[in-house]
Amino acid sequence: MRNHTTTLLSSTAMFLMLAASVMETAKGQSAPAKLTLKNTQHLERMSPLLHASYLKPTGLEMIKGSGYTESTGSTILIKPGEEFTPNALRSPDNGRTWTLLPANPPFDGKLPHGYRRESFPLFVDPVNGNIVKVVPSLDTPGLDPTIVEPPVALEAYYLRYRVSVDQGKTFLFDESIVQKGKTPENPFEGVYRGKNGIFMGDVGSQLLRTRQGRILIPAQACKLGPDGKLWSPGGGFTYTDVIVILGRWIEGNRLEWEISQPIEADPARSTRGMIEPTIAELPDGRLLCAMRGSNGGSKDPKFEIPSYRWFSVSGDGGFTWTKPEPWSYDDGAAFFSPSAMSQLMKHSSGRLFWIGNISPQNCQGNNPRYPLVIGQVDTGTLRLIKSTLLRIDTKRTDEPGVNLSHWWSFEDRETGDIVVAGARFSPDYNKTSPVVYRIGVEAKAL
Repeated sequence: MRNHTTTLLSSTAMFLMLAASVMETAKGQSAPAKLTLKNTQHLERMSPLLHASYLKPTGLEMIKGSGYTESTGSTILIKPGEEFTPNALRSPDNGRTWTLLPANPPFDGKLPHGYRRESFPLFVDPVNGNIVKVVPSLDTPGLDPTIVEPPVALEAYYLRYRVSVDQGKTFLFDESIVQKGKTPENPFEGVYRGKNGIFMGDVGSQLLRTRQGRILIPAQACKLGPDGKLWSPGGGFTYTDVIVILGRWIEGNRLEWEISQPIEADPARSTRGMIEPTIAELPDGRLLCAMRGSNGGSKDPKFEIPSYRWFSVSGDGGFTWTKPEPWSYDDGAAFFSPSAMSQLMKHSSGRLFWIGNISPQNCQGNNPRYPLVIGQVDTGTLRLIKSTLLRIDTKRTDEPGVNLSHWWSFEDRETGDIVVAGARFSPDYNKTSPVVYRIGVEAKAL
């Protein structure tokens, strides 16, 4: 009875939040929310909530892609250090306990030495319930599997996908993502396997189903120069354009793929182009894309270029995008943000939030990746509402530095809280302190 009552109360709370959302949407922009840091939980191991998604359009069952972990306060039936190739982990109770779903079929079980199939968070289509698994891939014989981000990846990365129609128990196929009319060797306009790679950004680059029914994959592709080789016109180590891949469900539970026009940076304003897009659909049907840029490199050795966060807008479902410009607060002032991941996240209250790093001074490339903040986006003006900003975490006085990046966030369906699971990484990423933050969302009066 106690659990039933708790669930009933939670469902009632969510209903009221949704009702408030409908009323506010009818009036226009949702009222600013009051955000509070309700809890910070320090763990011994990475939380199983990292990269977990809800398994169905409703309910508390969760699923996550290949990987295993333990968390203080949770029961998980996977031994630390156990080796296996799982398809997924599944939780029946909102992430409290987890069981293993073995890979079926084991697509990655007999790959040639040096080949890679990397894990990316699973996407559950909120309408048909299909699970889409994007698999960043490398077919590189003999490549040392211990090398992190090998340079050859910039030329050889490509994308595969898998679909499950039975809640992750089995996957129907494992295929390359290829634009309609193209080939695996030339999967997208301007992208050639072995010349310039196309790949996912960090996990903030989550998939999205639009109201038009298309599945959007926010990706990035390395740029080719006039000589047909990798090109970095900004003088950075890498240079990418953002490309949104648009899928349409067809027979056989496959997706037919198209791509957007590239979102291209001005190399004089961002030395590494546009990186790690995160997208959201707005109440009026427009799409907002927020991206990281960068300064530094051979053409900006003193880091004099402003370290802005960038945004672009689509009015046609993701096929075409505006020229990227510096993102700003609702008072019109641009803010500094390091070259690091971020995430746009829609909340059941109807609000749109952004999570990322904001710095009080101009950044230097990737650094500093603190503080970590969350704030509400005005879905009319598309600006970040400064008064709603909440600092989630930052460097402590006894620390030489900290990297607050590579986290994962989602809305808890029981409470409406925003959960951010990840770690406090040392500046060199050699030390990891797992953590889970829980952020409360309270609507302010109109």
